Amino acid sequence: MIGLGNPGPGYSGNRHNVGQMALDELSRRIGGSFKSHKTHAQVVEGRLGIGGPRVVLAKPLTFMNLSGGPTAALCKFFSIAPDHVVALHDEIDIPFNTIKLKIGGGEGGHNGLRDMSKALGTKDYYRVRIGVGRPPGRMDTADHVLRDFSTTEKKDLPFLVDDAADAAELLLREGLLAAQQKFHGTAKQQ
Repeated sequence: MIGLGNPGPGYSGNRHNVGQMALDELSRRIGGSFKSHKTHAQVVEGRLGIGGPRVVLAKPLTFMNLSGGPTAALCKFFSIAPDHVVALHDEIDIPFNTIKLKIGGGEGGHNGLRDMSKALGTKDYYRVRIGVGRPPGRMDTADHVLRDFSTTEKKDLPFLVDDAADAAELLLREGLLAAQQKFHGTAKQQ
């Protein structure tokens, strides 16, 4: 699983880094901590639950738009076929607090996905799309995704991140259809 985002603490709370936030939750669940890897990524290996599938969780150490190189290197190092890659990423084309899953398709203007598709030589990999909503008014899309979540959004962010981690875990355990049936909708509200 690849959590897309930008490196460094200055970006950690940005909408663009919500995929890495979900990966941090998955790492917590398997009891691992990220360590630098020669593929230019931070990596955790483990099992999702007792007897669960073996996973490699990775956060590229490159900026979002250059996610493909580390992803391809990880696939080569761990002998993972592109159709077994799961990308967790922000998605402006779905509302905040919404999770959608798919395999393949277009990148929707997402440069991180575009770079991954180019490096992998295919668009046919799984995507856990984490809704961050469209920019308000005439705000530039890049400005929107490179900002931290609003005060109101931050109240629901832990639930969204938890749901994204649950969706990725269900995808691995039971397949795409089961994950879509459960998670295509609004995240839990408190």
